[in-house]
Amino acid sequence: MGSAPNHDHDPNTLERDDTEIATALKWSLIVFVLLAGVGGGIAFRLLRVPPVVVVPPPPPPQPLPPKTRMETPEIRFTDITAESGIKFVHENGAYGDKLLPETMGSGCAFFDYDNDGDQDIVFVNSCRWPWDATADDQGRKHTQPTQAVYQNDGHGHFVEVTKEVGLDVTFYGMGVACGDYDNDGDTDLFFTAVGKNRLFRNDGGKFVEVTDEAGVGGVESQWSTSAGWLDYDNDGDLDLFAANYIEWTKEKDLSQKFTLIGGGRGYGRPQPFRGVFPYLYRNDGGGKFSDISKEAGVQIVNASARESKEPAAKSLGITFADLDADGRLDVVIANDTVQNFLLHNQGDRFEEIGVLASIAFDLQGDARGAMGVDTAWFRNSPAIGIAIGNFSNEMTALYVAKSNDLLFRDEAVANGLGPASRIELKFGVLFVDLDLDCRQDLFSANGHLEIEINKVQSSQHYEQPPHLFWNCGPDSANEFELVPLKNCGPDFLKPNVGRGAAYADIDGDGDLDLLISTSGQAPRLLRNDQKLGHHWVRFQLTGGEKINRDAIGAVVEVQTGKVTQRRQVMPTRSYLSQVELPVTFGLGSAEKIDEVRIRWPDGSTQELKDVSIDTLHKVQQAN
Repeated sequence: MGSAPNHDHDPNTLERDDTEIATALKWSLIVFVLLAGVGGGIAFRLLRVPPVVVVPPPPPPQPLPPKTRMETPEIRFTDITAESGIKFVHENGAYGDKLLPETMGSGCAFFDYDNDGDQDIVFVNSCRWPWDATADDQGRKHTQPTQAVYQNDGHGHFVEVTKEVGLDVTFYGMGVACGDYDNDGDTDLFFTAVGKNRLFRNDGGKFVEVTDEAGVGGVESQWSTSAGWLDYDNDGDLDLFAANYIEWTKEKDLSQKFTLIGGGRGYGRPQPFRGVFPYLYRNDGGGKFSDISKEAGVQIVNASARESKEPAAKSLGITFADLDADGRLDVVIANDTVQNFLLHNQGDRFEEIGVLASIAFDLQGDARGAMGVDTAWFRNSPAIGIAIGNFSNEMTALYVAKSNDLLFRDEAVANGLGPASRIELKFGVLFVDLDLDCRQDLFSANGHLEIEINKVQSSQHYEQPPHLFWNCGPDSANEFELVPLKNCGPDFLKPNVGRGAAYADIDGDGDLDLLISTSGQAPRLLRNDQKLGHHWVRFQLTGGEKINRDAIGAVVEVQTGKVTQRRQVMPTRSYLSQVELPVTFGLGSAEKIDEVRIRWPDGSTQELKDVSIDTLHKVQQAN
């Protein structure tokens, strides 16, 4: 076996080894440098502070186009009270003791009692107190005032027919509700009062009192205010809702030391008096009613006195509306100095949700002196508004829900209504399109409670002018603008002690005229003399066998181009008063109606085609 070669001393081998070692060291150094560079780069990236990247701000948003300020149109009114034949003067019974009921009435209503197609008038009257000694001294007791009915000739001229129709009766009346409760084709009358309420059945133009047999008189010691007819249970006949104010007696009133600054007794406040539950009477047919107030959930107890079950209500104005579009009429109640109510109709009973719906208080969470109330789709959209007239130095409220969710927000300040309405004391409020421009305006009858209020507050007067807020539309600087004297005329803005308010087309010209009832004064009938050339359409509905004949609760929709207007057949609104049953739509410059849809109270719908403008259409519910 051969031996291995020995390279230890071979010079060629040593030279080759040195060369290989040098080469290896060279490559090792290159690798080290590369690794060091890579590692250093990684370390630098990991350990260095990142630079601040300056991102330029986005360009500022383009400013919204400024809202335009609309010019209010000329909507002139003429006071035709005397020339129309109306001689009624309200008697409030005041004789010097200043009892609170004396300054809270009265109501009025437009209704067609004789079925001749035009709107007649009923005025509610109070009377002198039985303990008033001055009545005998002046011979006044022998001429006690009565309620009053005036018949319209179709052209806005009226003749008193009170005695002929059987309403020359005396009681301390407050408000009136008109409705055909027995579905016989005649409009019946329910009067609220200080004391017993009264129901008069219309028998072919003659009124017969049926209070006791119907069971709707209430309690002799009550003080009822606004009332109205509605079919709350959708059974086809009209039920009756009557609001009550406070537990009042002469002795309780006189025991309160209501004095004016500088001496002298003044009219009192409701705060010292206990509230009273409202009445809900179910129509049982055959002229009979049942008081179902308790089981129906309308007796709301004061939250701070639940154990004593003290009533929370001190109610003045009421209206009914299907606020959540579920086919059932809800009840909105304006309460004086306590929270407002929204009675949500759940079919067999009501749930009070005023606080949850945010209509109970003002924006600061305080109750106001609420008087009259109305509702409307005043924006020609699904948004619905609730207007409430409040006491002096309190703004008119305008609670708006954007849809049918029963979530309201008071927008009166934002849309211009609140600040301009603050000073006056508001009673009857009405949504009504007085210039026929497709948008519903807002009217209020105003007047103070205290005759000598100007001695106490220089900004206040017993007689006050009414308010007319023109609806400019939601895109204007102010959604509502107070119409000035030059646009409505001195007849309109003449001060009086306004209370109730109602509207109707008394002369058949298509625009709506106004009636203001007062406390202790003559009423005012204001004829609408606007000359803007706007078109209009009116509908008078008659229900079929399954709904109430007046079609109360039906909703009419009129579409012209992109504008859809809605009106509900609902005479109960304002304060102690009722408006006419026909519904009026202003059409502005539109010369064609695209579609009319009616949703009847039983949920059925009906469409009308080829509807002509500038006329009244009588519509019978289709079978």
